[in-house]
Amino acid sequence: MRLSNLADYAVVLMSAAARQCGSVPIHAGMLAEQTGIPGPTAQKLVSQLARAGLLVASRGTGGGVRLARPAAAISVADIIEAVEGPIALTSCVAEGRHDCSLEGRCKVQPHWGVVNGAVRGALAEISLATLSVAPKNNPFVSSEVETPGNSARTMGLSTSLEANGIL
Repeated sequence: MRLSNLADYAVVLMSAAARQCGSVPIHAGMLAEQTGIPGPTAQKLVSQLARAGLLVASRGTGGGVRLARPAAAISVADIIEAVEGPIALTSCVAEGRHDCSLEGRCKVQPHWGVVNGAVRGALAEISLATLSVAPKNNPFVSSEVETPGNSARTMGLSTSLEANGIL
């Protein structure tokens, strides 16, 4: 799974906005300058994030955008979903989608909801506040070689996956 550039940029942009601590509104152009995100892209993302309720925009002198709620109350999942829509690893977990050629005979399909929930849950546990400060120790990066079994443990997914008999 790979995030789109827009979702990646949205996380970077929101992190820059969070570092302002909501003290003063900041313009999309200033966020673009701080992050290196192209100006038109930053403006598009600011609009999307405001529509999703993650940023609040104010017009006029002293206007700009600020976080709609504290950085600790905004998750990486919130930001990704604001840009990408609901997190769905496969089409069979996307609500209302029934376009899989294996539907009805796939033995894995009943488990994708659990896997999708674990990934979304892991992203939901990472707050914007966490991303807005320099990491002391990154629990998601390991110097040891990861195997498929301990990769999920490193990401904190083992509990729900093991509980559902997937690992």
